[in-house]
Amino acid sequence: MFSFIRSDLSGLRAYTPHPGGTSGSPVASDIPIDRLDTNECPFDLPKELKEKLAWTYQQLIETNRYPDGSHAELKDAIAQYVNESISPVLTQGEAGESLISPANISLGNGSDELIRSLLIATCLGGEGSILVADPTFSMYGILAKTLGIPVVTVGRKQANFEIDLTAAQKAIKQTSNPPIRVVFVVHPNSPTANALTAAELEWLRSLPEEILVVIDEAYFEFSQTTVVGELQQRPNWVVLRTFSKAFRLAALRMGYAIAHPEIILALEKVRLPYNLPSFTQAAALLAVSHRQVLLGCIPEILTEREKLLDFLKQQPNLQIWHSDSNFIYLRTPTDEALTNLAHQLKHLGTLVRHTGGGIRLTVGSEQENQRSRQHLLAALKTIS
Repeated sequence: MFSFIRSDLSGLRAYTPHPGGTSGSPVASDIPIDRLDTNECPFDLPKELKEKLAWTYQQLIETNRYPDGSHAELKDAIAQYVNESISPVLTQGEAGESLISPANISLGNGSDELIRSLLIATCLGGEGSILVADPTFSMYGILAKTLGIPVVTVGRKQANFEIDLTAAQKAIKQTSNPPIRVVFVVHPNSPTANALTAAELEWLRSLPEEILVVIDEAYFEFSQTTVVGELQQRPNWVVLRTFSKAFRLAALRMGYAIAHPEIILALEKVRLPYNLPSFTQAAALLAVSHRQVLLGCIPEILTEREKLLDFLKQQPNLQIWHSDSNFIYLRTPTDEALTNLAHQLKHLGTLVRHTGGGIRLTVGSEQENQRSRQHLLAALKTIS
């Protein structure tokens, strides 16, 4: 319609957030809706922490003032937390200093902003393309395409969703105009819930320093598997993490990158000023300061995950995979059955994510998981 809009945008679809309700489904208003579709933590902030946050907002935040654009206090707190997440053997450098310092941290309005900043800093202006292995987190490809950056896609092995490393290596060698500048992986992967294998990690280590390796650890707190300890030896690696999952702050959009100071400096150059509202920074600082309380729910979630996995494995016509995260991936014999299963679950009040040729089911609270099992039994009867 408008000639001043980039012509290539006509072929793109805007990202549509997964519906947080049951629009289009005849669900009675008295049926509880279990939102097991977005991998959020099933538990809200405890009341006492909400009260502390409200006090901070009322007493310390001046809404007529811009937020802290340096994020200094929050970066320092996050660096301390990240150092705790590394093996104790690796937390001290040769000089006895912490491995990760605030100079290794950049904060974003969700990890999405950091992904976009990484793309701007590396591939914009026809200087590079990116490599992803589908199925995976869709925003890598979506954000790249909105910036006019080519996306090279390879597949995964169906047995365990390991990246097709032969195809990936071939793509890197054969893609030259523009060359692959960034490789994106998730550890564990979404939607398939598998952590990187030893072979995948060795392949990432073998990539030349001219390629940026972005390892998204959004679900680290559930997997307790991290590559942060390798960052000193891998200056071309970036680790992304978020406060949207285990830290229960999905509504406030807070993510962070951990990388070599030169990469962090590039991210700081391209990010928008004052990108994090004061309230978001206060909430993240509160959350990381009370991490033992907030992360105390993880054993319960992992126990519920195993109970849910055991239940799903007993159901006929379902293909189930091991999970290293707070969600489970499953498939049915046909695409039609999968679509019907997702629809029936929504009709009953259990929202799931239909993506990548399967269904991603978030592990909820004990009550939510009990209802999801009941709903799965009922829904499976209608498609068998």
